[in-house]
Amino acid sequence: MRKTLLATFASLGLAAAAPFALASSIEIQVNNTMSDGGSESAAVERFAEYLEEQAPGRFNVRPFLAGSLGGENAVLELLNLGQTQLSITGGNWRQQYAPEYDAITVPFVFATWDEVDAYMESPSGQTLVEIAEEKGGIKYFGTQHRGPRHMTANKAIHSPDDLEGFRMRLPSLPVWLEVWEEIGATVVNVPAPEIYLAMQTGQVDGHENSLSSPYTRRLWEVQDHIILTSHVMFPWNWVASKRWWDGLEADDQALIAEAIEVARQHGTEVERELDEYYLEQLEANGMSIIEPDIEPFRQAAMPAIERIMAEMADGVMDDALGSDD
Repeated sequence: MRKTLLATFASLGLAAAAPFALASSIEIQVNNTMSDGGSESAAVERFAEYLEEQAPGRFNVRPFLAGSLGGENAVLELLNLGQTQLSITGGNWRQQYAPEYDAITVPFVFATWDEVDAYMESPSGQTLVEIAEEKGGIKYFGTQHRGPRHMTANKAIHSPDDLEGFRMRLPSLPVWLEVWEEIGATVVNVPAPEIYLAMQTGQVDGHENSLSSPYTRRLWEVQDHIILTSHVMFPWNWVASKRWWDGLEADDQALIAEAIEVARQHGTEVERELDEYYLEQLEANGMSIIEPDIEPFRQAAMPAIERIMAEMADGVMDDALGSDD
């Protein structure tokens, strides 16, 4: 559907350029854990294209996809040391450097991407960014939106009452387990590669993930319903090595920042289109799409949400949930 990154970089003269030809260029490694073909690689591609359009030959962009330099934590350490330059990273940086400000990881706190982005611009979000820069040596540039996390189920789920006795597969993230148990689900931990088999054998009744999970796993063969809960809006984040960034000329910094803005907006749009495609295909393969009223789920989760956020830094709960004052 799209030309590959290799073809793109070859057409830009980046993949096969001789080392001496690049001696005066600025190398920018861009890291991500996902493979080529998704919104992440599309964003990297657009980043490289924009820089080449604006300053031909000035930058040598090198994609490192599918975790080829390591997982998120390993790349965060490389960024801190200045041994790699950019990453489109998930939520590990928030948990590693400032977990007391990480309201984004808590399910049912944010219902829209506007709310997520507003939180990152709030005092709590800005403090999170500052702490990450101080502790981790990373410079934050903003979010790139991913598909929201929803539910799949072997029965129709319209309200928290329908979760009584429902065995729900979740990853081993304590915050997520606490919230879903509060709502009423029976949480089951199953390794990701075994999700299909667990559903096929009745070990679990459903799971939660972005729509790419039921699509790529062909879960329509073992699940009947998609429940559009949008319970976690978990963004990608563009971050740079501060040590590398501070060594750049101001003009180069400005152009790279422009390219990141263009790239993350492009990646967001590609992700939106992919999410629409996944939903269409899941429905075409026989899954029913349920759009429940989210507020009852949120209210059922609220005791757990408030317990979790009460342990966070002062101001986080107000910045995330809004103050009644």
